[in-house]
Amino acid sequence: MNSILNKYNSLINNNKQQPNQNQQPMFLQQINNPQYWINLFNTFLSNLVKIILLSIFFWLLYKFGKKIVGRVTYNLRTNATSSNRSRTIATLTQNIYFYFLAFIYIYMVLSIMGAPVGTLITGAGIFSLALGLGAQGFVSDVVTGFFILVEQQFDVGDSVSVGDISGTVAYIGLRTTQIRSADGTLNYIPNRNITIVKNLSRGNMTTVIDLQLFPRTNIKKVTQVLEQVNNNLTPHVPDLVQAPKLIGPVDVQAGLLHYQISLNTKNGAQLVVKRQFLEAYLAALQQANISMPENTLDLTQ
Repeated sequence: MNSILNKYNSLINNNKQQPNQNQQPMFLQQINNPQYWINLFNTFLSNLVKIILLSIFFWLLYKFGKKIVGRVTYNLRTNATSSNRSRTIATLTQNIYFYFLAFIYIYMVLSIMGAPVGTLITGAGIFSLALGLGAQGFVSDVVTGFFILVEQQFDVGDSVSVGDISGTVAYIGLRTTQIRSADGTLNYIPNRNITIVKNLSRGNMTTVIDLQLFPRTNIKKVTQVLEQVNNNLTPHVPDLVQAPKLIGPVDVQAGLLHYQISLNTKNGAQLVVKRQFLEAYLAALQQANISMPENTLDLTQ
């Protein structure tokens, strides 16, 4: 009896250890199961509806944000803001807003589809780090250009001085700024190199005329002549903010007396007004027989 039971148990163990040759793999079982296709179709349809609704929502959100940016840009133009700056700010803001929405949209779509978003973000972070290291100058130009526009440091048409370059601003961009010098040269300056800007077109300007006289010159007579010129010429110069101010003798250098006059003018007109008054001063001093020093070239040595 025991031997029969042992044979029966060994037969059962052998059947358990030997796989069934007619059994199908799990993948084939799923394919052949109709419920698998029903579940797959329901999941696909559900994800498709979610993506369509999400796309409509982000499209409406983008349109709404674009409208807000357009309204803000219109307000900038009505407030006498430079049209170039307002267009650039509008374009930049729209691009930043679009890319922000696009990043969130792609992230949510991948999450709905079940993609490993965390792994993708890690890979994208490594790629972005490598790209950022190679484009540091470009990013710095864009960021600096954005703050130049927002802070209204200068506008197109302003007379500025950036480092060793002086002239009129011809173009303001997010990467470069173009300045045209007095001789017609068009200078392209990367925005990251613009650290200190001298804007000569904001508010009234002050220029100083420095007359060189002999120390023995009669200062009272010089003052009377200059005051007479100011009284006669000031009403005919509309770019003057106020009457010229006679500072008087300020220093003696190289045997010459320096007599200065301060002119307060509108921005951009300081050089023209300075030439007008300097010409009138020199003519009046010569007519009053006040001798002026002259630079002579010594060829004896």
